[in-house]
Formats: sequence, C-alpha cells, structure tokens
Amino acid sequence: MKHANGHDVIQLFEQFAPKKFAMDGDPVGLQIGRLNGPVKNVLVALDVLEDVVDEAIEKDAQLIIAHHPSVYRPLKNMATDTPQGRLIEKCIRHGIAVYAAHTNLDIAEGGVNDLLAEALGLRDTEVLSPLFEDKLRKLVVFVPVSHEEAVRTALGNAGAGAIGNYSHCSFSARGTGRFLPGEGTNPFLGEAGKLEAADETRVETIYPASIEKQVLASMLEAHPYEEVAYDIYPVVNEGRKFGLGRIGEIEQEMALRDFAEHVKKTLEVPALRVVGNLDEKVKKVAVLGGDGNKYFAEAKKAGADVFVTGDFYYHNAHDALALGLNVVDPGHNVEKVMKKGVAAYMRKACREHQLDVRFIASEVNTDPFQFL
Repeated sequence: MKHANGHDVIQLFEQFAPKKFAMDGDPVGLQIGRLNGPVKNVLVALDVLEDVVDEAIEKDAQLIIAHHPSVYRPLKNMATDTPQGRLIEKCIRHGIAVYAAHTNLDIAEGGVNDLLAEALGLRDTEVLSPLFEDKLRKLVVFVPVSHEEAVRTALGNAGAGAIGNYSHCSFSARGTGRFLPGEGTNPFLGEAGKLEAADETRVETIYPASIEKQVLASMLEAHPYEEVAYDIYPVVNEGRKFGLGRIGEIEQEMALRDFAEHVKKTLEVPALRVVGNLDEKVKKVAVLGGDGNKYFAEAKKAGADVFVTGDFYYHNAHDALALGLNVVDPGHNVEKVMKKGVAAYMRKACREHQLDVRFIASEVNTDPFQFL
C-alpha cells in the first residue's frame, strides 16, 4: 500500500462527484487548509461543526470530507472569538483540511439521492429533475490483428462500451491498413521508406464524453503503433442523465401512514411531517435530499404518489395538497446517509489504487432539532 496526500484522496473522490456537477454558485471544493500534506485518516461528515472537528482531532484525521460547506458565504473577517472563526482556527492549528461536496454529491450517481433511494427500497430509479446529459461519442480505431484483444480490453476497462447493464461492448471488422513510414520513424510493422500493407481490425465502441481522456489514454497505451489512426464521432443516442432527486417504486403498495413509518425506520428519524390522506395508497416515490421545495411540482408531473424531502414550506404543503401529491418530510438531516455511503465508496477506491487511507464515518449527531 502507498502513502497518500490530500490531492490523491480528492482526485479519487472527484471521479465519483466531480465539481463540475455542482450547481452555479455552490461553494464546493477545498474550504480550509491544504491538500499537499500526508493523509492517513479521513473523517466523512454531513456538517462541519466544532464537535465534528473535535471528533476529527480525536480520531487523528487530517482531512474532513463534508456534504454541507463550512464556509457557505464569503467571509468578511476571520475573528477567532466567533464560532466560525474558532472552528477555522482549530482546523488550521491541528492540520485538518476541510473539503465540501454539496450539490455535486447530490447529483452524482451513488451520491446522496441514490443513497436515500436505496435506503427507502426504491426500484428502477430515474433522475427526478435532469440538469444535463453526458453525451455519447463513438471511437473507431484501427489496430493490427495481433493487438486487437489488448486494445478492446483496455477500452472496456477504461469505461468504454457500457450499454445499460452490459460492459466492454464493441464491434470489430477485418481489413487492410496501408501506410508509408517516413524518415526517422520506428514502425511496429514494415520499414521506413517502404509502403506497408497490414492486416488490421477496425474496432468500434461508444463512451460518455466525460471519460474521453481516460478512454483515449488507455487505448493509446495498449496500441503498438507510433502513430495511431482513430476517429471520434458525435452520437445522437441518449446519454446518461444527471440531476437532482430520484423517482422509483417501492416493492409493495402501502398506505401513506405505513409508508411514513417506513421512512422513519429506514432513515432513522424520531418524527416526521406528513401532507396528505394517511389512508391513501402509495407506490411511486420521489425523493430529494435536503430542501426540495422547488421540485414538488416536478415530482407530481413525474407521476409520484408521494414526495420525500426536507424543510417543506407551509404554503407549498397547501399547493401539494391541491395537486393531489402526498409529502413526507423527515427533515434535512437524513442526508446523513452520505457518511457511511461516501466512506464505503472511498475505502473501495483507495483499495483499488493501493492507497493506505482509512475512512471514518462521523458519529456526531448534527441535527439541531429535537422532538418533544
């Protein structure tokens, strides 16, 4: 296993939740400290409060990856006799960097909303509110027959050729490639100054544009030629959609009353608010972590029987009733599912890259509300 610094850890994390996924103006990324120091332990937290920083100190964490930014608005000062200034001072004094992944982690596949949908037992989920699409491209590369298998494998391992639940999809056709090596070349086949005709395979595959760099790098590394002949085409096939919220179905239809109890149990909350007829049957569920007030109409339009979200407004509750949409509000803090989810993902990613880093899900309860 290799030692790691903060850049190594965040580079892997951003393959999961790229900063480009974040909504405009969302303050994601490094917020406190530096990433060029060694990192042995990482604390994964929902919020960065002073007792969370104390937990990081106690557990010898050099980095906190948090969902909610600790610095949401630009600071006018950093007076250390204020709660925020004291927190920042404590992080710096103990060499703890703080990195925030907010809406990019909401949007990411396997992020907050997928974790909530999984906890609720939703099946066949789709994005509730699509924001952008990862466009597809087609790669055509000409390979000597001897290296066809190696190049196709490299492309598949880099993520190309993924179609639904299938991976490593490609098409091959044999043909003849012709080239005239110039002066100073060192051709894999043939010799300089002599026209060469080689048995080659045309290999075709598709890939999402977001991984083009790694796909091309893998293809070029596996290809034996000095100069590789390849073409890239835009594809009109629909790519993966990314956005906020998820919508799917629970396994068995149930009354809203029973579904609310299911939400309490699976998301581990002591109480919640419900809008709608408690005896009405629900099956199709939309879920959006955090504050989903802007999206209840989209949930209804998508065919949801019930919308699970936090911080729901009084007047929006009236509007949801008028639309015939049930709402279950378990609060904002249910996004705590990201602590174990992100820690598990990063443990696996670091094992695969042979990085000696331990990920710890914060045990501090940061929910400010109590129920009497």
